[in-house]
Amino acid sequence: MALHFERSEFDARRDRLMIEMAEKKLDAILLFAQESMYWLTGYDTFGFCFFQCLVVKADGSMVLLTRSADLRQARQTSIIDNIVLWTDRDGANPAVDLRNLLNELDLLGARIGVEYDTHGLTAFNGRRLDEQLQTFGQIADASGIVGRLRLFKSPAEIAKAEKAANLSDDALDAALPLIKQGGDEALILAAMQGAIFAGGGDYPANEFIIGSGVDALLCRYKAGRRKLTKNDQLTLEWAGVFNHYHAPMMRTVLTGKVSKRHQELFDAARAALLAVEKAMTPGNSFGDVFDAHARTMEAHGLTKHRLNACGYSVGARFTPSWMDMPMFYQGNPEPIAPNMTLFAHMIIMDSDTETAMTLGRTYLTTESQPKPLSRHDLDLIVQ
Repeated sequence: MALHFERSEFDARRDRLMIEMAEKKLDAILLFAQESMYWLTGYDTFGFCFFQCLVVKADGSMVLLTRSADLRQARQTSIIDNIVLWTDRDGANPAVDLRNLLNELDLLGARIGVEYDTHGLTAFNGRRLDEQLQTFGQIADASGIVGRLRLFKSPAEIAKAEKAANLSDDALDAALPLIKQGGDEALILAAMQGAIFAGGGDYPANEFIIGSGVDALLCRYKAGRRKLTKNDQLTLEWAGVFNHYHAPMMRTVLTGKVSKRHQELFDAARAALLAVEKAMTPGNSFGDVFDAHARTMEAHGLTKHRLNACGYSVGARFTPSWMDMPMFYQGNPEPIAPNMTLFAHMIIMDSDTETAMTLGRTYLTTESQPKPLSRHDLDLIVQ
């Protein structure tokens, strides 16, 4: 069995979920997020692109409804003992299979929570689910329950985040010798991903972001590669990943001469990140962290060039994105607390001058100041 945590860890997670379910008076919860299934049981698959559901009852018992392709996957990677298959066939409606399963579990008329807000439950399947459950029991939206439990990391999870951060640093170290005039983005990307694989890491939940020239102003992956010029800018956003735990980092690296505008933007980005670090302490909220970012950008006259969010929680995530909730944005009341792994990114995209600057790293929150998980400093990198 390919478990990445001790059984006692999974037992503790189950107990935490049972407490939440009792407080919300749920007789059962239907989990559709792959992150929830992985956290609770170790179940590791990309089969959530199809209909699957982990049913958890108030007594902690669990049943997985999935397809035949994931039967052995669940047996090999998880602690789930009870696995029920729905059959691929013309006209199949797995929501009917789920309703029948819930009936067999004596949940008719029960109060059932549903994890709606996830890529693991498409709108199409969600509508089919609602059609089957509308007269079956009392249905409640339980989307945020497991997500909030996942926000607070155990010592074992923190160790995986720290390993992921080491892999992130290894990836940057592998990339830097290749970032120069004539350097090929394809080789840079291959070196970074290769360093993570060589270190025992995993695929990330989304593609690494890489872009040079005017494409350095983008903060999403896109197809196509470019070679660097003498005086160039290269934006990188990547994540070391270990057992699906992510530690993203972000940098804009320069080649050749540093322009006045690049230096101005870097000074602002560094000041903003340091302000964010200062605010990333218990007693403050995620909104307070964003406000520290926004105030610094405004003080440097860069409000029009910043984004409306400056980071988010990270952990064990699956496709399509390593971004997790909650995020640093205006007014977010979620309190900062110890044992969170949070990625803060300062992104400045000056489209007027086609100048980019980014700076970001993953932190572990503590009782006081957050701990950066990267071994690299915050100096401007010029190759």
